[in-house]
Amino acid sequence: MGIEFNEILWLWFLVPLGFVLFLYAKQGFAKKDGKIILLLRGSAMSLVILALANPFIILPVKDKSVLFLVDRSASVSNQEDQVLEMINQSTHSKKIQDHYGIIAFGENAEVEQTLSDEQNDLDRFRSEINVGHTNLQEGLEYASSLLPEGGRIVALTDGKETMGSGEEAIPLLKGKGIEVDWSPLASDTQEDVAVLNLSTPSIQYEGEETTITVNTYSTTQKEIDMRITLNDRTIIKENLRVQEGDNEFQFKHIVAETGLLVYKAEVFSKGDESPENNSHYHLSRSEGAAKVMLVENEAGDSPLIPILHSQGVTVDIYKPEQLPGKLTSYLQYQSIMFDNVAATSIPEDKMLLMEKSVKEFGRGFIMFGGNDSFALGGYFKTPIERLLPVDMDVKGKKELPSLGLVIVLDRSGSMDGEKIALAKEAAARTVSLLRDKDTLGVIAFDDRPWEIVKTQPLTDRKKVEEQIRSISSGGGTEIFSSLQQAYESLESLPLKRKHIVLLTDGQSATTGNYQTLVEDGHDKHITLSTVSIGEGADRALLNELSEWGKGRFYDVVDASVIPSILTRETVITTRTYIEDQPFYPSIASSKWSTLFAGGIPKMNAYIGTSLKGTAQMEMESGKKDPILATWRYGLGRSFAFTSDTSGKWTGDFARWQGWPVFVNNLVSRSFPEIHSNPFTIDVNESNGNTRLKLSSSDGSVSPLEVTVLSEDGNPIPATTRITSPGDYEVEFEDHLSPGLYNMNISNRGDTAGNSYQTGFSVPYSKEYSFRGGDGSLNTIVKETGGRKASSPKEAFRDLHTHTNKELSIQSMLVMAGFLLFFSEIFIRRFGTGSFRTIWKMVKPKRTSPTVKEKTSVEQLGRKVKRDRQNIERKKADTKPSLHAVGESKTPVKKVKKEKNKQEEGSKESDDRIKRLLEAKKRKDN
Repeated sequence: MGIEFNEILWLWFLVPLGFVLFLYAKQGFAKKDGKIILLLRGSAMSLVILALANPFIILPVKDKSVLFLVDRSASVSNQEDQVLEMINQSTHSKKIQDHYGIIAFGENAEVEQTLSDEQNDLDRFRSEINVGHTNLQEGLEYASSLLPEGGRIVALTDGKETMGSGEEAIPLLKGKGIEVDWSPLASDTQEDVAVLNLSTPSIQYEGEETTITVNTYSTTQKEIDMRITLNDRTIIKENLRVQEGDNEFQFKHIVAETGLLVYKAEVFSKGDESPENNSHYHLSRSEGAAKVMLVENEAGDSPLIPILHSQGVTVDIYKPEQLPGKLTSYLQYQSIMFDNVAATSIPEDKMLLMEKSVKEFGRGFIMFGGNDSFALGGYFKTPIERLLPVDMDVKGKKELPSLGLVIVLDRSGSMDGEKIALAKEAAARTVSLLRDKDTLGVIAFDDRPWEIVKTQPLTDRKKVEEQIRSISSGGGTEIFSSLQQAYESLESLPLKRKHIVLLTDGQSATTGNYQTLVEDGHDKHITLSTVSIGEGADRALLNELSEWGKGRFYDVVDASVIPSILTRETVITTRTYIEDQPFYPSIASSKWSTLFAGGIPKMNAYIGTSLKGTAQMEMESGKKDPILATWRYGLGRSFAFTSDTSGKWTGDFARWQGWPVFVNNLVSRSFPEIHSNPFTIDVNESNGNTRLKLSSSDGSVSPLEVTVLSEDGNPIPATTRITSPGDYEVEFEDHLSPGLYNMNISNRGDTAGNSYQTGFSVPYSKEYSFRGGDGSLNTIVKETGGRKASSPKEAFRDLHTHTNKELSIQSMLVMAGFLLFFSEIFIRRFGTGSFRTIWKMVKPKRTSPTVKEKTSVEQLGRKVKRDRQNIERKKADTKPSLHAVGESKTPVKKVKKEKNKQEEGSKESDDRIKRLLEAKKRKDN
């Protein structure tokens, strides 16, 4: 036990204080209570000075605090029961006053049990831990924060670190006097084969033979199946035998394609206990012939295919439902083309991937017209419309015929979530497409119809949109009455076009004469289209309704296409987006002057669109509408050709001998301007963060613009800095998950669109690898004075450094000083005698106990007798003699007066006793 001061310099003020008190004492103590005042004043000031020095008492701590730091990462996840048993056995040996707690860690750390002296066996772990990584540093720092007065941390782990550095925590641990013990755990994996690396040349050429190298590690000698894919297509599949330890395999492959090459190596074996480490990616580029993606409608046989083949362009053909869901799949192509494809067959997430490939990676995009394209295809407010140089809206809306549209929307309980949200968004988009004089009604139904928007001309668009977005889900499904109400709301209106769209994901609880209702409505010029959402809808009924109503039936699997369907239905109903008067287009760009030097063929029709603000008109109609428009969208370039490719709309244009040249020039202009391999890329991980090192041989110091996207198209925040001429470092804010990432590199400020498109892969976590050591924990144990043991049985042994507890007494000294100070003031004002007066005032008076018993007649009698004797004695004492009277200074009148008082008192006493006796007698009777 001892005492220490945090601010010891304050103690120097005791010197002048002592000098002042000495001078005061030397003058004497002339004032009353001077010595006491001096003592109180000196003590008060001394206590305040000591308090300012911030003193604390050092008390030895006899109990021990032990924290068990338990590794719950994937590499030891199967040993949790064993670890719990080890901890419970260890805690049985602790002393009563000892405290212990449990911290679990993986990538993060959480408390399983707080520090307590109670011994409770833990039956299971309850914390939420990310098992994909082991961050020992995080675990040690978290545990040390719970041991401010020192103690011991017992680490139960295999010692493999995949994030952070445990050695960074050593200064903190030593500063707090914390010892670290280590009870090693064996990694779970007993039988496993891991792919350590996959490599090919970074630049390849179409037609050459390339070498693919795969490195593996196996815990045992066994047979495996190895598969290597290129752009999701299997190119190698072999049965191999691996030896225990490192293995290397090489394969030959003929490069038959161009663009981005995504290689993937996978191994499969019996008894494999860690499937997470069975695959590895590698990215390369192949130079050669151009490669484009052509998306065509269900009819197929696009006229563009032979034209592109004739120019040596490789064409991959897709139907809308076959479109891939990974960004890498689109980056294989120099350009993407849509030939009369409806948006109603393309989920919005795939449209977003195409938009990213154009904007962030410089790919080209061309949309050709037709009755399923542009506005007629339902592209209004979609990602595809954003990247195109034209708007789907038309300038001449005032010329459109009057339209009445009623949307009948299912709001039953099964529509809850994404379906109802997308349906509401679709209806809100419809409001944007209609004119003020158009009529709109919205009916939502469950087990009965609910009129959300009354069928009437649009006057307040914002209010209508708010009403639509207020729809909530709930209830059953009853279709007939809602559909009947929709027909009744339209049949008497004087409109040129009347249309109903029914959306549902269920089957009606009641039946009605649907055919009569719909056919009667068609006789009144009302058409009907239906949308079946999901597996539970009555497809047969909905298909029949659309046939009777002369509309269209949509079988929706992905609910994200619902907005495009309603958009398309609204546009088709007007029937005015198609300009079908034959005309001769005019050239608005010098780029085509040579090709059309001999004249321009006649066209029959096109889809009406509006040119966007910064887009370039290259070919226009007689009404100044775009026939061919282009603009730069991000790093890429897109084109809109509003006529078709079949010849039905293009007329003589498609039969013109220059048509193939026109198409090929259009396609080649859409190709990205990409440099060939200006950088080498190395992927590293440090302190849990992924870093890329970009190296260029030209020694450039120009700042780079680096864009990184995941396979699902999500942007990854990153910062780029120059480390030396030609060398750059790209650092990400967070640790990247294992997988494939796409990257575009360009010089900042380069407006020409020159870029380098590549990618990189982040391998699986080291948690699932065989690489990792225990050097960090060995150093920590040695530096902190702990032990490395096979079990934590000695966790509660005595600590090398005895811990002490600091108890601050500053507040107590301040309180005591102020009490003495106020006491000194009180004495100077009132003196010490006032303390005696106060004591008498507050001193409790002694009272005799009350006897709760009846007084007997005899006792009363004896009391009366004693009282009379006392009175007679007093009379005798007070009768003065002549001598006494003469000597006494008391007047005779005063003596007589006192005698009279005594007599009156005796009389009152007799009367009181007499009344008591009478009362007693009455009670006895």
